[in-house]
Amino acid sequence: MVKKMPKKDVVIVGVGWGGGIIASELTKKGLDVVGLERGQERTTEDYFMAHDELRYAVRGELFQDLSKETITFRSNSGMRALPMRQYGSFLMGSGLGGAGVHWNGQLYRFLPYDFEIRSKTIDRYGKDKIPGDMTIQDWGITYDELEPYFDKFEKMAGVSGEENPFGGKRSDKYPTPPMKHSPQMKMFKEATEKLNYHPFTVPSANLSEPYENPDGISRAACEYCAFCERFGCEYGAKADPVVTVIPVAKKTGKFDLRTHSWVRRVLHKGNKATGVLYTDVTTGEEIEQPADIVVLTSYVFNNAKLLLNSEIGKPYDPSTGKGVIGKNYAYQVIKGNATGFFEDKKFNNFAGAGALGMVIDDFNGDNFDHSDVDFIHGSYLSLTQTGKRPIQSNPIPSDSPTWGKKFKENSLKYINQTLSVGAMGASMPFKQHYLDLDPMYKDTFGDPLIRMTYDFKEQDRQLAKFTARKAHKILEEMGADRVESMEELGPYNITTYQSTHNTGGVIMGDDPNTSAVNNYLQMWDMENLFVVGASAFPHNSGYNPTGTVGALAYRAAEGILKYNKDEEMLA
Repeated sequence: MVKKMPKKDVVIVGVGWGGGIIASELTKKGLDVVGLERGQERTTEDYFMAHDELRYAVRGELFQDLSKETITFRSNSGMRALPMRQYGSFLMGSGLGGAGVHWNGQLYRFLPYDFEIRSKTIDRYGKDKIPGDMTIQDWGITYDELEPYFDKFEKMAGVSGEENPFGGKRSDKYPTPPMKHSPQMKMFKEATEKLNYHPFTVPSANLSEPYENPDGISRAACEYCAFCERFGCEYGAKADPVVTVIPVAKKTGKFDLRTHSWVRRVLHKGNKATGVLYTDVTTGEEIEQPADIVVLTSYVFNNAKLLLNSEIGKPYDPSTGKGVIGKNYAYQVIKGNATGFFEDKKFNNFAGAGALGMVIDDFNGDNFDHSDVDFIHGSYLSLTQTGKRPIQSNPIPSDSPTWGKKFKENSLKYINQTLSVGAMGASMPFKQHYLDLDPMYKDTFGDPLIRMTYDFKEQDRQLAKFTARKAHKILEEMGADRVESMEELGPYNITTYQSTHNTGGVIMGDDPNTSAVNNYLQMWDMENLFVVGASAFPHNSGYNPTGTVGALAYRAAEGILKYNKDEEMLA
């Protein structure tokens, strides 16, 4: 028998960055909020002296249990999809804070071009620049409209940085100064300036100095230990939901956080959501949580999965291009990079921080003329010093033997005598790339898994080759004795880690026929249901997505408060 809980103002599904921001903003205004998180509760104390590469980076202490919940994958719709049984291409978080706990902390703003990508591309190059099966669309919001929310997120997180010479106009400077510059970063800066590029310090949610944010949350400065990506920060120096927004929500007394709560359905009647159905994974009990407003703030795949399993919104059909739920899945193109080997220079590559680095934006967005290239958008190019840990880092020349004495010699020699310049390439949506429910495979509760259909396209191959050549040139200018770079981008490989930057599936826009949510992330088909996260992105930019996720979450919180007051669709 299903247990029915007392009705609340708002129920949130997933308590990571999106859920934490929504909870903080709504409870400060007096709303009673329930936050449902299917993983365990976490605090900074859990990470004291937890610099254990095997436990966290290799065995995935903070990641989702793939034996209970995973995705299925196929390269095209003519193939049978198979479940992802071990972590590779991306790392889905589990527990309070979600992927916001194990992220690196690189926090960029998307460019003005991103939010009006179709219009701006056509205006400059004409319609023929966009391939027929590429489904880019404007976001239904401009950079200028979103800018105040970027500023709010950066001040909450205490972002350390300096102005991007190619970025959109800022209303204020970063709240804390940029991170320290290591010798490697200085080399990159000097080389790119000689090439007439415009380097700047990576915007970092790893604090450069102690900071107190507008909510009164104080955090310590980064220690440059380099245990960021795949790890929680024991100092609280890396902004994550557990040390920033969630404590603010808890302090109000209006936030009821329930961990180990696996939400399986959004309940609805007519065109209104009435609450959610979830299972307490510690007891197996099924529980109904009624609410006036429902907010999905879980990861990209789970937002789409919940809507599809709850039969909310029209599923996307790739054969007709109709429907919106599952549409415009996009990833990231980060293979266009290069590695330089230095025979007579040694670096301290073990030290660092998740967002320590230098970057150029000269080849991102539409910051350069695309008339003579066979792709749109672009990529940043960066040298980051995130920490070369011994188990997972073994940079050796490609002609080295893969075992024996010479292999060991090269492994020891080059671990601190290599530098890499990496790309974070934009990912454009295509008609053939989408999310839907798998007809065969199910999760631990018997609900269909989400199925991902995706592969690299010619757009991606051309972009990767372009950025690889640029990265190669930078390393030559830095004085590398030997440079190896990608020559051809092969098929997408889900078994090799690339980034956790999955986007799309519940995209935003200004037309219910081509988008699932409006620019407050309010569902067109169900006005008291909001869907927050990178699932709202109609494409993925040449950046890490968290800054834009945070900005959209703050705007969604504002929209929820407006809806709670007036109970009508937001314009």
